[in-house]
Amino acid sequence: MKVALLGCGTVGTEVVRLLHEQAGDLAARIGAPLELAGVAVRRPNRHPGVPAALLTTDAGALVDRPDVDVVVEVIGGLEPARTLLLSAMKAGKSVVTANKALLAEDGATLHAAARDAGVDLYFEASVAGAIPLLRPLRESLAGDRITRVVGIVNGTTNFVLSRMDSTGAGFAEALAEATALGYAEADPTADVDGFDAAAKAAILAGLAFHTRVTAADVHREGIAAVTAADVASARAMGCTVKLLAICDRDPADGSVGARVHPAMIPRTHPLASVGDAFNAVYVEAEAAGQLMFYGRGAGGAPTASAVLGDLVAVARNRLTGARGAGESAYADLRVRPVGETPTRYHISLDVADKPGVLAAVAQAFAAHEVSISTVRQAGRGDDATLVLVTHVAPDAALAATVEDLRRLPVVREVASVMRVESA
Repeated sequence: MKVALLGCGTVGTEVVRLLHEQAGDLAARIGAPLELAGVAVRRPNRHPGVPAALLTTDAGALVDRPDVDVVVEVIGGLEPARTLLLSAMKAGKSVVTANKALLAEDGATLHAAARDAGVDLYFEASVAGAIPLLRPLRESLAGDRITRVVGIVNGTTNFVLSRMDSTGAGFAEALAEATALGYAEADPTADVDGFDAAAKAAILAGLAFHTRVTAADVHREGIAAVTAADVASARAMGCTVKLLAICDRDPADGSVGARVHPAMIPRTHPLASVGDAFNAVYVEAEAAGQLMFYGRGAGGAPTASAVLGDLVAVARNRLTGARGAGESAYADLRVRPVGETPTRYHISLDVADKPGVLAAVAQAFAAHEVSISTVRQAGRGDDATLVLVTHVAPDAALAATVEDLRRLPVVREVASVMRVESA
């Protein structure tokens, strides 16, 4: 079975290494040896560990080679990855990809191409690195109804928030530490602004609820606005702050929600103890109950492990003439906007310390039918800080309440707003 590898960065290098070191075991598991037909890269001189005869800068020609059976793509991004993968499938080659951005943006086109060509499209490595997650969702739990998926799916942001929680550091300080240790890219925008997690949330929601969900359907907020004060306030409530990908099905109308944002969760929640750069995904299903998937969600070797797992499955299918599970989007459920999602808010206000302030603030909540659960006040001279936690209400009502609070003369600043998720 001949394999074309597109990309040889951190993950691709580990794929090459594992193919070589585990060649005998892989052949035994598949029933035929795997052989690298070629490795497409932009700068061949930067890959001294790969035999020069395998390196090429012409990815299109490598994909078009008639002796190639499977194409593995670890380039990332939308193009040229999309064109190369569509060309591969049209030519009858199965595909293994780690490209979360492409799947979240245009997964429907890729799935349709795989179906039309009668080939496999596997993408376990696109979400949560080495953690076996996507195949359990689309195969092991295919006989169940999943109601909710909540996950920490970005290692960089989890490291940052974990350090803020354990040391009291601010966001900038914790991010600088993550960068120095190699957990954060030189440009961390995709991670800290939630783009990476949103793409993964789209993939998870699509698999869990048999509905096409794209990155554009996912409400996204990053962690750059999270302060040390927010983390300390969460600690005082017995909570910690995590960037969560939350995908759920409304039991009343069947609609699907998908959102990514920082949230306070109780320290008793299984996800609260997930620290450093680890990932974890918590799944709730009607028959199976509560399931937890935990492990290394990024890095060359962990992600390559998921790629190799898919490669073994795809190669077996080609030998036997079988196909793996394709896209399941039969449910076609409505993807609801975040405004309809029931949630709770933690709101910190800087206010004037004088009579009538609390009444004015309470009136803003009442105007939008939002009930207040707790209020805490700390004074400092002529100023005071009000910290309020709401009961569950539609997100749109809570957001409108916050806007009204910003306009109140007695409110000097809405210092922070964060959602609170229950256990």
